[in-house]
Amino acid sequence: MDYLLSAMLFLILGIAYVKGYDVVKKRSPGHLVQFYMAMTVIRLLLVSTMAAIVILLFKESRDEAIAFTGVYLIMYLAMMVITLSLRH
Repeated sequence: MDYLLSAMLFLILGIAYVKGYDVVKKRSPGHLVQFYMAMTVIRLLLVSTMAAIVILLFKESRDEAIAFTGVYLIMYLAMMVITLSLRH
């Protein structure tokens, strides 16, 4: 369940980045740097908060928390690579 929620979060964040990038590039290309920085902060905060909530509320052991964190980081890196390769 927690991996599904994580995948949905990454999917939503990836779509928001790609669509937002297109809108900003079309309407105000000079603000792409600000958009990128804002999305970076938003992604980092949401991903960190989600990981903390899942680990604190749903993981019963240290080993489960470590395994979840490893998978979560791999999913985060995959999202970053995919979204950046689509728009850069």
